[in-house]
Amino acid sequence: MSVDLRPGESQESLLKRFRKSVAEARILPIVRQKRWFTSKSEVRRIKQQKAIRKARRTQRR
Repeated sequence: MSVDLRPGESQESLLKRFRKSVAEARILPIVRQKRWFTSKSEVRRIKQQKAIRKARRTQRR
């Protein structure tokens, strides 16, 4: 991700544009996921647990 400095632009607005572009590209969640290795079986188990929790929440309503 890169942002070019516009003529007459302050560092604060440049940083603000950079943060906005990173947020729009959804880079941070991907980086957080890839910080540690998770095996395929663990990813599957986590997905299953998440689905169970979601089902319980919708069932209560």
